[in-house]
Amino acid sequence: MSSKRSTLTRSLALLTALVALAACSRAGGDAGDQPARDKGPAAEVRLGYFPNVTHATALVGVDKGLYAKELGGTKLTTQTFNAGPEAVNALLGESLDVTFIGSGPAINAYAKSKGQAVRLVAGATSGGAQLVVKPEIGSPADLKGKVVTTPQLGNTQDVALKKWLSDQQLAIGAAPDQVNVTNTENAQSLDLFRRGDVQGAWAPEPWSSRLVLDAGAKVLLDEESLWEGGRFPTTVLLVRTQFLREHPQTVEALLRGHLAATDFAVGDKAEAKRIVNGALKALTGKALGDQVLDRAFDNIELTLDPQAGAFPRLAQDAVAAGVVKEAADVTGIADFTLLNKVLSAAGKQPVDTAGLDKK
Repeated sequence: MSSKRSTLTRSLALLTALVALAACSRAGGDAGDQPARDKGPAAEVRLGYFPNVTHATALVGVDKGLYAKELGGTKLTTQTFNAGPEAVNALLGESLDVTFIGSGPAINAYAKSKGQAVRLVAGATSGGAQLVVKPEIGSPADLKGKVVTTPQLGNTQDVALKKWLSDQQLAIGAAPDQVNVTNTENAQSLDLFRRGDVQGAWAPEPWSSRLVLDAGAKVLLDEESLWEGGRFPTTVLLVRTQFLREHPQTVEALLRGHLAATDFAVGDKAEAKRIVNGALKALTGKALGDQVLDRAFDNIELTLDPQAGAFPRLAQDAVAAGVVKEAADVTGIADFTLLNKVLSAAGKQPVDTAGLDKK
């Protein structure tokens, strides 16, 4: 009997040690370093995007069924947003799995979740953002006492505007010698500009083109002039880390659809414009004029390269803009494993992570 008790005691001790070890592992481990738990294709993938020309790939891919085709038995559910912070809330709240989004909110989502909740898996659009103003505004100094709007507080254009104003040594505020920066939905900013309630907007396409061609604005600054080679990541593809780990096959399928949509839009620009305009009419209630559509498409580049090398600068820009107090550490944000697998299979060049795939 004593021998049985001794054996039982040793077994209990071993079990206790194993439980303690597991608890320590959970308490001290970093969720971002845990191995993937592949559950196979997802039953559903929830995809977000915006009714903007800078999200043309999403609009084309959804309309042409290119994502659905690659996803096979996985149901595709879509949701649209006005700007990045809304999409970030949906991602972090786990009501969204993947989204097309601006680079600024992508960084913010990564930082807010301490590098855990999201991963950058592809690019979508480069360029396509301008500071447009009333014709009488001829220089940065003329913005003093004026109202300039961006789509949403902390979104990509909001950060870009505030960083640029800082570089111009222009203070933000409501005083006569300051620039009054407000945040307004794109469609509303057009009406406000027409009424004279705002005198400028840092806007993505097609809204910058609409302000110029439909409301008489002029371009004071094209954001491409601030970047070497004129290329900067306007729209990227962001995925929830948990979804990426649990359903890599689904993310890979989505990326194949993304490549197909990009190739289609680049190869048949006229048809891509028609599709995008139809989608914008369905989503916003109004189609774009031909001149607006042509100008907007001329100002963007559709690309799967998210230009990862720009992300450290973008993180620092948010500090200069006064949006955050400390620059986000973006190391680890990029996971281009599946993207480069898809590109390689299509005979295309891989995308550089610029070292942001390592922590």
